[in-house]
Amino acid sequence: MTVLDEIRRLEPEFRAEEELSAEQRSLTDRTFKHMQETGLMRGLLPERWGGAELSLREHLTSVYELGRVAPSAGWVAGVMGSHPWQLSLFPEETQAEIWEGNPDWNASSSYAPTGKIEPVPGGYKVSGRWSFSSGSDHAQGVILGGFAGKVEVAPGVEVPNYGSALLFRDEYVIEDTWHVRGSRGTGSKDIVVADVLIPERRFLSSPLYEYNPERPAPGMLTNPGSLYKLPWAVMFNLVLVAPMLGLGRRFLDDWTAETSVRKANWGGTYADDALMQMHLAEAEWIHDAAVAKMYNAIDTITQAAEAGVHLERQERARMRWNITKGCQEVGFSINKLMRVASGRTVFVDHPLHRLYQDVVAELGHAFLVSDGCGQYYGAALLGSSAPEVML
Repeated sequence: MTVLDEIRRLEPEFRAEEELSAEQRSLTDRTFKHMQETGLMRGLLPERWGGAELSLREHLTSVYELGRVAPSAGWVAGVMGSHPWQLSLFPEETQAEIWEGNPDWNASSSYAPTGKIEPVPGGYKVSGRWSFSSGSDHAQGVILGGFAGKVEVAPGVEVPNYGSALLFRDEYVIEDTWHVRGSRGTGSKDIVVADVLIPERRFLSSPLYEYNPERPAPGMLTNPGSLYKLPWAVMFNLVLVAPMLGLGRRFLDDWTAETSVRKANWGGTYADDALMQMHLAEAEWIHDAAVAKMYNAIDTITQAAEAGVHLERQERARMRWNITKGCQEVGFSINKLMRVASGRTVFVDHPLHRLYQDVVAELGHAFLVSDGCGQYYGAALLGSSAPEVML
């Protein structure tokens, strides 16, 4: 059976555990075990370390489906499920350290540079606080984003050295700050680090490798498959878009089920209301268009990687604009559906209440805000100066 088949087979269990995850504000152990048993969490892990090394399309189709079935689980699967891919770009010694004997080793993450990563002789000193680390309770480590001084990307050209630092579970503290209404089950808690020294091999620079096709990331030497040649920023956007659109699909399905039997105060049912029918048709169109944009981006970066083609920043901006704009439009359409839904959706036990809170929470992620990517893309088309955006 495929990963997708397994998720559909376990749908009743995932749905039941989603309720418990929301209550405890973190995925249940049973949920995470199911996620591992389906093969989803090893989907992007190299075969040589015990993974499936699936195509990005197959992997994200499964993430989308889990987002529909159990939104918090889907979100964590999108985020943590992408980490084996990124960790495969680290040096071979680091890969062996985490996966030799334990292919289920995985990390949570927090990429916003809110803490400090300072270059020191032989490595880096990491300190500070990072927030929104989804799935942190179930991780054996964490990937933290930050600026580590500057790096020379071309002769005489230095840029801020944004990158990812890998820490092990005994090198940081998880602080339970996750008291929220939306995405409660994701357990996206704070990570606190107090002056931890890590070796050079546990830091991966983005500008050093991302925009120079002549300088592959260290892990590409031992993981030469096209999967590991995908552009990081577009890739990371997609692993958030997939569970968000899966959640959107779940909301549309549940809204339709509720509305089809909802009685109108003046008699009859809302299923026969022409405005309701049009609202739903528009929301379905927007969702389908957003999903199509997602798959277009997946296929574009996959085909480019397979052909050894380096995608320029304007093309990356176009794809990131398309997929983040799609998510935002799905959110707007869901807002419209909530506006015409029953006033009883204000009650926390209403079937649509928590789903709507989940939509608001997921769309709040910085990488799902479309404005910067859209401005960069539009400026590039006009030949104007563009804002600094990670592409």
